[in-house]
Amino acid sequence: MQLSALQTHLDELLEVSRLRDYCPNGLQVEGRLEVRRVLCGVTACQALLDRAVAGGFDAVLVHHGYFWKGEDGRITGIRRKRLATLLTHEISLLAYHLPLDAHPELGNNAQLGRLMGWQAEGHFADQALGWLGRLPQPEPASQVVRSIAARLGRDPLLVGDGERVVRRIAWCTGGAQGYFEQAILAGADLYVSGEISEHTVHLARESGVPYLAAGHHATERYGVRALARYLGETLGLEAEFVDIDNPV
Repeated sequence: MQLSALQTHLDELLEVSRLRDYCPNGLQVEGRLEVRRVLCGVTACQALLDRAVAGGFDAVLVHHGYFWKGEDGRITGIRRKRLATLLTHEISLLAYHLPLDAHPELGNNAQLGRLMGWQAEGHFADQALGWLGRLPQPEPASQVVRSIAARLGRDPLLVGDGERVVRRIAWCTGGAQGYFEQAILAGADLYVSGEISEHTVHLARESGVPYLAAGHHATERYGVRALARYLGETLGLEAEFVDIDNPV
């Protein structure tokens, strides 16, 4: 498949033009023009790039790419090594940030909800990135913690009232703790995201709505994994998902 055709297809599938973002979405580094094998992962770290080189992949597809708003744009140090790896081996880098969070089927939020069995009912927050839904049956927040720990393979952090019965749940993967107040206003009994800061603890305690930090990386593995399956099943590419472990 031609690289240009792959980019166009993914840009349209993920509705790149619909969302405001903090980085360029789509093709970030151009490599060889013919793509047969794609390595997929959460972040375009050096370890993932090294896997791509060793495996002879034509392209790398990630959720977290490069060229973030406000970053120092100089090509030195770690940034130089990463770009040199891609350019030397003619490996393309494609990255989809908010578009891969928001997609109604392949997105991180959709995939996390499906994994957990949450019944999606609507959206909230900026650009409708947050998801609202219900549990299959009401249960204490502490039980939701145990369910997430079992499915994600890591221990999440719950702050606030663990005995609060959860009927309506709100979630947004990754670093979306800033949507907590909007989740409360939307009527959530529990809000789930990836990261947590000091002020979030007080908001959970004082609002009565518990907050569950399940890990930025851990909650965002599933969208790009679903996209890897899509590349194979729909576009006929050889696509492989690799999970480079990250405890955060």
